[in-house]
Amino acid sequence: MPTIIPIPAFADNYIWLIHDGRHAAAVDPGDAAPVLAHLDAHGLTLTAILATHHHNDHVGGVRELLERFDVPVFGPANENIPGRTRALREGDAFDVPALGMTLSVLDIPGHTAGHVALFDAAAPLVFCGDTLFAAGCGRLFEGTPAQMWSSLSKLAALPGDTRVYCGHEYTLANLRFAQAVEPRSADLAARVARDGAVRARGEPTVPSTLADERATNPFVRAAVPSVRAAAEAHAGRPLPDPVESFAVLRQWKNEFKG
Repeated sequence: MPTIIPIPAFADNYIWLIHDGRHAAAVDPGDAAPVLAHLDAHGLTLTAILATHHHNDHVGGVRELLERFDVPVFGPANENIPGRTRALREGDAFDVPALGMTLSVLDIPGHTAGHVALFDAAAPLVFCGDTLFAAGCGRLFEGTPAQMWSSLSKLAALPGDTRVYCGHEYTLANLRFAQAVEPRSADLAARVARDGAVRARGEPTVPSTLADERATNPFVRAAVPSVRAAAEAHAGRPLPDPVESFAVLRQWKNEFKG
């Protein structure tokens, strides 16, 4: 199994680098400079670039990487990905060159219209970009609440031990909102203590696991009675289905100042 490490970029992005000590693939390289610096420092050769969606903080470094490495670029079929050589759609599967890893593709629109996730069932792990975060989810820039709820539900249905490699270090802010939704959750209190200690050491809180998300992420839990009741109290009206519950939670988070 290759090693996966986070390369920090910008204020709070993670570029994920998959490597075996010789070869490497970059997932969502928004900035080429830290990737090139790591490759040079560790004697690694880039063999592939993987993109989950088109936002510049996830693909802005692709062209510079291609100036040095002539490698395939895997990215969603329905988005404009610089230098893309392999268009990915739900149901596709592909081998990451030289790394012995096979990834299958899930369509997960909501944050963007053509966003995809890349799932390794053998590990198991998923690269989910900006759709599912540790204790949170992405904003709906191009999709609808119904699309995002469907995408989160699809991810949440993966095995509980699936490691969740998301695109940003937003965890502590997300947990503050989660506690506003479920203030009496013992699972949340334990996660706040654990992840707070991790950040105090200057370490990443990700990857999380889908078991963590199912227990503590309010957006994944929009259909759970306690979360739905909190959303109804915030909205001041009944919410007849999980999509409406999710939509209220997402708007609440957008306005949250905690």
